[in-house]
Amino acid sequence: MTDHAHDLGSVREATERLLSAVAELDNAAVAESSRLPGWSRGHVLAHLARNADALVNVLQGRPMYVTDDARDADIERDAQRALDVQLADLRDSAARFQEAAAQPADWSRTVELRNRVTDAAARVPFRRWIEVELHHVDLGIGYELEDLPAEFTEREIDFLAERFTGRPDVPPTRLTDGTRAWRTGREADGPEVTVTGSPADLLGWLAGRRDGSRLAVGGGPLPALPPL
Repeated sequence: MTDHAHDLGSVREATERLLSAVAELDNAAVAESSRLPGWSRGHVLAHLARNADALVNVLQGRPMYVTDDARDADIERDAQRALDVQLADLRDSAARFQEAAAQPADWSRTVELRNRVTDAAARVPFRRWIEVELHHVDLGIGYELEDLPAEFTEREIDFLAERFTGRPDVPPTRLTDGTRAWRTGREADGPEVTVTGSPADLLGWLAGRRDGSRLAVGGGPLPALPPL
């Protein structure tokens, strides 16, 4: 069972790492391109702040975003802000999320996220942890997939392998780092593709952050994964 209280602590630690790293930037660096196509570092920071508020909405039974257009407009509006404003917003929105998630609640209840995705409320803190960790990497400021906590990497591989399980456009696939193994894709109707690599490389490929060129593949070509 998901331990939401444990995950809230992990979110707090990841947020502090992020805030400390971002505080070392300057206004010019915030305006530079991130690793996400079409987004500056300011866009990534704005998204992280607005995502925290959106997850407060989820926990409190409101729509995650008013509309997708409104979400995009808010990110575009906030992307241009100076570093000190970005930092204050990141810190304040993170505090609002922690406060909302600390309230007594039925953590087994089902909540609705974006695009009609549903999940247990107890998984919302882990979803926030994903946002903070992966977008820290996306900033391109020295924090890499290899720097992610080992627990996070293993759980995010679990999460993404589960997400692609049953997808008819993904062949039966076995993932392994040489010690652990995961399965994903459609139900096996023949030989599986085996994908082997380090945890960071497996996560990078599953999360669309690496092209998979450092992975070893057997039983067929590297599967093309649908966008997240």
